[in-house]
Amino acid sequence: MTGPIARLRRSFALRLTLAFVLVGAVGAGLATVLVNVAFEGRFAVYLEQQQSEREGQLVAALAASYVRSGGWDPDDLDAATHPLLMEGAEVEVRDADDTLVWHSDDHPMADLHPHPGSPPLGEPRPLVVQAGGEPVGSVVARLPQPGLLPVDAAFRAEVNRLLLVAGALAAVAALALGVALARRTTRRAGRLTVAARALAGGDRTARVPDLGADEFGEVGQAFNRMADAVESQDRLRRGFAADVAHELRTPLAILQGRLEAIQDGLADPDPAEIDSLHAEALRLSRLVADLETLARADAAAFALTVEPVDLAGLVEAVAAEHAERLADRGITLDVDAAHVTADADATRLRQVLDNLLSNAAKFTPDGGWVAVRLRRADASAVLEVADSGPGVADDERERVFDRFYRGQSARASGSGIGLTVVADLIAAHGGTVEMGAEPGGGARVTAALPAADRADPHADPTPPSQDLHRTDRR
Repeated sequence: MTGPIARLRRSFALRLTLAFVLVGAVGAGLATVLVNVAFEGRFAVYLEQQQSEREGQLVAALAASYVRSGGWDPDDLDAATHPLLMEGAEVEVRDADDTLVWHSDDHPMADLHPHPGSPPLGEPRPLVVQAGGEPVGSVVARLPQPGLLPVDAAFRAEVNRLLLVAGALAAVAALALGVALARRTTRRAGRLTVAARALAGGDRTARVPDLGADEFGEVGQAFNRMADAVESQDRLRRGFAADVAHELRTPLAILQGRLEAIQDGLADPDPAEIDSLHAEALRLSRLVADLETLARADAAAFALTVEPVDLAGLVEAVAAEHAERLADRGITLDVDAAHVTADADATRLRQVLDNLLSNAAKFTPDGGWVAVRLRRADASAVLEVADSGPGVADDERERVFDRFYRGQSARASGSGIGLTVVADLIAAHGGTVEMGAEPGGGARVTAALPAADRADPHADPTPPSQDLHRTDRR
């Protein structure tokens, strides 16, 4: 029993139902108390009015008896005061000279009044009796206290009973409403729970149906977007693993084949053969380095060695390493680097620039051009690498830096992780990177890093994209 009881105590539906019931019960109780207080106040006013009317009726009855009898007649007074005596009232009548002419104790049936159970009497109230506009006497009356008459007590008890019944019905209604709303609410939460468990269990197609336009609906939509992202990441991860396996397999197959050929005496280990094998080994090394960089980015384990770096010298050095390979394909390399210093890791920035130039060379056709420009923009050092390749589709520009994403044009070659490495390294330096387009076609990658010193107010603000296309590139 411990398990079910513990789950019941943790049940959101139960707590929600109890909350509705508690709110309903408190509301009903508060309403009952307020109505009862208001009723008692109004009822007290009503009883005071009734008491005043009874006093007025007594004075009127005595005045009528005086006029009817031509003076104070005790026998007529017995009849005039009989209804009040039945309620247990005490009445004393005096004439204009304040002489006692009649008392309720003189009534023939005085011994029978008040009857048992009559309410206590109030304070004596002296009242003037007039006939023909002139005072003819006075009466001192002690009437039963307001609200204690049997009919008044019965009325108050009936009202209180009705209030209690109404409060109980309100509590029952709150219970029913709480159960209904709790079931409706937890039913939607249950759908979300089922979908979350399915997703956690490996069902990447698990989605939540439409839960409405309220907060639950927003949570459901957020869950579906998350599930879409997880499914997309899984799909891209599988594609990425296949692409990386292919990229590793190719140089490994070449190395294995050529080494076996040398072992079998089918090829000579001459310098050309060794250079070819070395190139394949470097290709593997670069791919493994990129994978290692991604792994460190996932683990937030970048250990940057930050120092002042002359970015212009770095750009020119890396560009020189790529110049010969680009020239062999007839690709023009243009470098325009302003003198900018940044507090950065020179090795990591060299890797950034190397990946950008390799990526640009990969998609630039023979006879095209690649341009590198370094400039200053306020407190940032802006590095741009542009090419005359096919460019990147508009709907892919925001995703080319995503983990495991490769555009359609990248399927022909490459692992597709070079730009991801660039984005991670730039972010580690506190910078930003984005993909753009060149006028007339081609891609342009722009990376911005915090500069080490303040911007030169006389620096040329002209964007590099306006000066990349030169006559010698066309």
